[in-house]
Amino acid sequence: MEKDYQVRLTSTEITALWGSYINDSAISCKLEYFLSKVEDKEIKPIIQHAIEIAQGNLRTLTEIFNKEKYPIPYGFKTNEDVDQSAARLYSDTYVLYYLHQACQIAIQGYSVNLSLSVRADVYSYFSECISQLTTFLREIKELLLSKGLYIRAPYLPIPEDIDFVKKQSFLKGFFGEKRPLTGTEITNLITNFERNAFGAATLLGFSQVAQSKEVSEFLFRGVEIAKKHCDIFESILNEDYLPAPMTWNIEVTDTTSYTFSDKLMMFYTTALIALSIGFYGTSMATSPRKDLALQYVRLSAEIAKYADDGAKIMIKNGFLEQPPMALDREELAMQKGKK
Repeated sequence: MEKDYQVRLTSTEITALWGSYINDSAISCKLEYFLSKVEDKEIKPIIQHAIEIAQGNLRTLTEIFNKEKYPIPYGFKTNEDVDQSAARLYSDTYVLYYLHQACQIAIQGYSVNLSLSVRADVYSYFSECISQLTTFLREIKELLLSKGLYIRAPYLPIPEDIDFVKKQSFLKGFFGEKRPLTGTEITNLITNFERNAFGAATLLGFSQVAQSKEVSEFLFRGVEIAKKHCDIFESILNEDYLPAPMTWNIEVTDTTSYTFSDKLMMFYTTALIALSIGFYGTSMATSPRKDLALQYVRLSAEIAKYADDGAKIMIKNGFLEQPPMALDREELAMQKGKK
């Protein structure tokens, strides 16, 4: 058995830990604000539990970084990136759905990190994160169900017998040759609709309270992109007489006062874009119908351009903290040549 102190962190491990620290510091800021505004007595303990998880993660990550003598990321600070005295920006219902979405995404991310981790303490950390969040996700789902807020996916008929695909037309999706959607394709369309609908509401609120005109315009552009993608997914579902989930814009208040820093909101937005590109890639790979695959390719290209514009804004304003990187050997060689 390898001893932790004898084994250096790999590039994948340090990157996963670094990203986790940045994410949890950002989440802590939003959760502290949500806690200061929540009115629902059943949702408040859920937010408090989420804060405890995030802050516990930050303490563990800090211990690992200190042990490795690795610089602790700057991340986000409650006293710098959020005004807890600001007016309410989102409803309690939005906050509960935010926790539901964030928890689902975090479990997926931690699962990838766990699969890439080898060193015992890092593996144990991500394993514990998954364990905590699976329990937490169940709590959120139970509360959504008890409030009548959980949105179930459409049901499918039970087949009379097993069957196999016999025609190449199963793959087609153009010129009136579309077959009904498969369960996997429905799942992709539903979940992508939900993420875009929720993203539109999130960015709508962000765009109202952004301090910079450039940032505000960028965020509202994201709202329009997300709405358009929702319309596309809904139209595909409607072709098979399947309902689309609800949207969340009504859960955003009309406040325009400073709430979150532009840095924090740009971080969240670019993170959501990156996730969307990944989800669209998975959806494309698991959607045999060719028209669906083509849609995901086209939509991915659109949000990739949006992501590039967002990165430029972050770099321009000094918002982008540099992640762990390999040595620039060429620069080292040039420095030596100057001596």
